[in-house]
Amino acid sequence: MSFMFYNCSSLRELNLSNFSTINVKYMGDMFSGCSSLKQLDLSNFNTNNVTEMSRMFFGCTSLKKLDLSNFNTNNVIYMNGMFAQCKSLKELKANFNTNNVADKRFMLDGCPNEIKKEFKNEDENLHFISSILSFF
Repeated sequence: MSFMFYNCSSLRELNLSNFSTINVKYMGDMFSGCSSLKQLDLSNFNTNNVTEMSRMFFGCTSLKKLDLSNFNTNNVIYMNGMFAQCKSLKELKANFNTNNVADKRFMLDGCPNEIKKEFKNEDENLHFISSILSFF
């Protein structure tokens, strides 16, 4: 599913709650460049087998909130730039296990400072509270 919606800059909302993602391994750049995207429903995404999430939401500059609380990141190796340049992001719900992540550089690069302040890094896992977080 990598690059599936890449640079769909006119896309404003997307409901993928009925997508079957059980066998998906690669989600890198999936929504990268979706600069007009304001609503995204990934509530039923099964990410148990995913290893690649690099730049998944890169440049989603209109996205204000994102609920990834159902994401299982136990097998993810690459998260670099995952939320980079999400300049409008105010709320991110997630609880990421990053024990196997080899690259999480620039994960929140260009995100609002108030989001970065709320990040907690505990036991090498990324625990996001009401809004997002940065591990810098």
